[in-house]
Amino acid sequence: MKKLEGEVLRFVGTLSRCINSKADFEYKKFNLKKSQYMFLTRVCENPGINFVNLSNLLKVDKTTTTKAVKKLIDIGYLNKQQDKDDKREYKLTATKKGLEIYEFMIEEENKQFRTSFKNFSEEEKEMATKLIKRMSENIEEYWIDIKNKQ
Repeated sequence: MKKLEGEVLRFVGTLSRCINSKADFEYKKFNLKKSQYMFLTRVCENPGINFVNLSNLLKVDKTTTTKAVKKLIDIGYLNKQQDKDDKREYKLTATKKGLEIYEFMIEEENKQFRTSFKNFSEEEKEMATKLIKRMSENIEEYWIDIKNKQ
């Protein structure tokens, strides 16, 4: 029987599922479902982003992005505007309502950060962030390879 080389990805997965479950619960009152909050936060942080770049940023397929963005437009959190230079492309921005919710989401994300890093020193927080960022960059190459084969 093969032996697992390390458990870190299982812990990262657990962390991710807990954060998403808590966020989905908290954002239900804003009519957000199934991690749609991630799309809203990234558009708020990257005004004018297009669908392809948003998909790449979140590491999801274009169909998932299209569905989430449509829902966010329908409930009044995002605007979609045709690009002046490339008529096939659309730029996404948050509405005033979307920006107000973004403020709440950042507060919630900060709570999750404080909870996750309880009893960590500043040095440990920085080290964990650097290591997870590096892991994310490494796995991105793997994700791009799979994406290109689809």
